[in-house]
Amino acid sequence: MRGMNERLMVHVLDSQSARRAQIARLVFTAGYHAEIYADRSELLAHAPSDGVVLACDTGRGDEIVSELTEGLAEVGNWLPVVMFAEAPSTGRVVAAVKAGAFDYLSLPLDISPLRAAIERVSVEAEDMRASRERAAEARQRIARLSTREREVLDRLTAGFSNKAIARELEISPRTVEIHRMKMMGKLGTSINPVDLTMAAR
Repeated sequence: MRGMNERLMVHVLDSQSARRAQIARLVFTAGYHAEIYADRSELLAHAPSDGVVLACDTGRGDEIVSELTEGLAEVGNWLPVVMFAEAPSTGRVVAAVKAGAFDYLSLPLDISPLRAAIERVSVEAEDMRASRERAAEARQRIARLSTREREVLDRLTAGFSNKAIARELEISPRTVEIHRMKMMGKLGTSINPVDLTMAAR
């Protein structure tokens, strides 16, 4: 979460230098800090760890979003991506959003919609980032489980009762309870059930 005096970083990705500079100036005017990149390889070479990516859709926005997300993930980073283009078709917008874009803006950019989109996306991204961190913590704890405890967990997250788990694993319900208690002790009580279910898959 940003401090009161900390400006959000907006990473502007556009191959056209004049437009890239114009958008960067608009970003600064809107109250954010801008970093500019001519292409995806340049951005990924710097692998930013925070902020929002504002990327021009050159015709394949879905591929741009996927490449940025996958490239950043390789170094353990994740940033929300907002696409922009001049008079984008509905199909282009839908494809980019399906690929993971948080928003899609039309050129020419105006300061009010730009600021509204960045603020909305940064809040949504913070929630998603926190959820991803909790899921990562859950995966680390799950990795400490024994094979039998993992088998019990898999069935619990699938909605099995203790008796159903006992029948499937050919053990007693009491043994299931013991594995379950040990498992919950290792996982801790701070793990959200949704994160646990996501991590167990």
